[in-house]
Amino acid sequence: MARLRWVIFKRVGEERPYPDHGYKPKDWSVLPPRQVRLDQLVTTKGTLDLNALLDEDSTFYGDLFAHVVEFKGEMYLEDGLHRALRAALQQRLVLHARVLVVD
Repeated sequence: MARLRWVIFKRVGEERPYPDHGYKPKDWSVLPPRQVRLDQLVTTKGTLDLNALLDEDSTFYGDLFAHVVEFKGEMYLEDGLHRALRAALQQRLVLHARVLVVD
């Protein structure tokens, strides 16, 4: 059996295993964006609206950066799945994201 040489995400999840952090969309703006490797991310959604992925204006009303929660050594992609997949389709290995560390 052939092994995959490259995977998009570390794992595809269906839930948020971390406690509620209480951040509202505007609260994320205080966190500076940084580069995060796609293969270090665990998704919190297993499905994606294809229209959101293909819409060029998908970030017009939202944050330009994905939202990642770091919890117990794992990095969970809370918001920005369509941005991450678009980056992967463009053969980029990193995504600019705001990272919130939750204890």
